[in-house]
Amino acid sequence: MVTPRLTELENEAWQGFLYTHDRVWREVEGGLAPLGVSMAEYGVMALLGLAGRDGMRMSELARQRLMSSGGFTRLAERLERRGLIKRNQTVEDKRGFVAVLTPEGRTVLRKAWRQQHADLRRLFFDRLDDDDLQDLARIWARLRPDEDSPSS
Repeated sequence: MVTPRLTELENEAWQGFLYTHDRVWREVEGGLAPLGVSMAEYGVMALLGLAGRDGMRMSELARQRLMSSGGFTRLAERLERRGLIKRNQTVEDKRGFVAVLTPEGRTVLRKAWRQQHADLRRLFFDRLDDDDLQDLARIWARLRPDEDSPSS
């Protein structure tokens, strides 16, 4: 039985992606560490920051962060205990919850955004031109699962 293997070009592309992902992730995570925010927590807080004062449904946050509902609930509980978010029952159905940033959460998020912006500039964006960025944006869109497919 023959084990399937990547071509040399496929392997180079895959290994390059893995190395770059790990390197950028670790350095951005290191920049957030002094703020006491993990990458997962930052991802949720950033979505809430973009959602504004109305916040976002917990189920939608979990979906967008590709997290299980249980894992997301534990993360939300940590953020709430630290006073960074508040969870409110939805007005419409009383079973769902909406998460919103607290004033302290908005302060931490602003600091995290500034840090992440500087790190991403240094590690990623300053090394690419607009054509590179357009190519990456096109590639990421192509690799995104179809919203209509059952596996998404």
